[in-house]
Amino acid sequence: MKKTIAIIGGGAAALLLAATLDEKKYEITVYEQKPAVGRKLLVAGDGGFNLTHSEPIASFLQRYTPVDFLKNSLIAFTNEDLRNWLHAIGIGTYVGSSKRVYPEKGIKPIEVLNAILNALKRKQVIVKTRMKWCGWNSKNELLFNENKIVVKSDLVVFALGGASWESTGSDGSWMQLFQKKGILTHPFLASNCNFPVKWHPEFIEKHEGTPIKNIALRLQEERRNGEIVVTKTGIEGGPVYALSPSIRKQLFKEAKAVLHIDLKPSLNEKEIQEKLKNKPNQNTTALLKNELHLSPAQIALLKCHLDKAAFMDPISLSYHIKNLPITVTDFGNIAKAISTAGGVALDAVSPYFELKNLPQQFVIGEMLDWDAPTGGYLLQGCFSMGHYLAGYLNSKV
Repeated sequence: MKKTIAIIGGGAAALLLAATLDEKKYEITVYEQKPAVGRKLLVAGDGGFNLTHSEPIASFLQRYTPVDFLKNSLIAFTNEDLRNWLHAIGIGTYVGSSKRVYPEKGIKPIEVLNAILNALKRKQVIVKTRMKWCGWNSKNELLFNENKIVVKSDLVVFALGGASWESTGSDGSWMQLFQKKGILTHPFLASNCNFPVKWHPEFIEKHEGTPIKNIALRLQEERRNGEIVVTKTGIEGGPVYALSPSIRKQLFKEAKAVLHIDLKPSLNEKEIQEKLKNKPNQNTTALLKNELHLSPAQIALLKCHLDKAAFMDPISLSYHIKNLPITVTDFGNIAKAISTAGGVALDAVSPYFELKNLPQQFVIGEMLDWDAPTGGYLLQGCFSMGHYLAGYLNSKV
């Protein structure tokens, strides 16, 4: 006789789990509080549906915090495995110039979602929408829709998301229910977000929204190359997102995090000094523009940070071109974050995501306290967890 399995939530982790479970062993039902599943997937598809990254798996694994938590899941279902699985359900993919992986040109996000849902139909997965989970009863059965509906299931998998993109249903409201059950959790924190910086008024008036390209961003020993964006209230962009866990750690420790921008990663400090000295007839601003090809925003940053004497001195200026400090003053805003850290503590689950104080009930996806930068790593992490748990459950029955 088949066992019943209830999957609470309809995001990436939940859908991949449902699509990979053995329908000969399980009667699978997905419960989603919104009118349709996959809403966060569609939001992720705005501006290009970045499904995963093509980076070799050895370096791919290093993008996650903590590093070892998802190692087994990612090795069991790699970025290449995901591409092969998508191809099998009719979604071809390609690697873009940034090495990110997208659906083939012309395939819209809704088509990707529909292909996944068709895969669920073929496996006879039941999808029930407008089913808001609201806790357990005294028998640890599931309660929905203000306790009006009781669901008894042999196995339960929670995949309710973190606390970003509230409009998609990922609002983090489940945390209080878990805490009441004695499940250890950590507060939600914004990740892959804008971090506050107190810009000089004149600088931000002229350069709000400006991308600062071809730079490297460093926090202590960690360094990330790419492009950052100056916002009215702070900074964001790929290097900022990649450093998010370390920025938060530093904020907890010292109530601020001092980042350093390398405005010219292709040259060392001595090479920059030589370029600044070789054209004595040009003023410093012209040298920065013509010899180092710095943008107006980069030059303005230097002028805001340095007094006139330091700006005119090639040695001091060269040092700060390579080490321009930017102070992050606070945590990011969760309401505007791409993802969140925090959630169910990793110590609260087994290596296969089973809740230690609730046997036969599991947690996957962004509900757990792990982190990854944008670029396809977040989605891949969720897909891999769903697949890994399905493999474990399929082997148990």
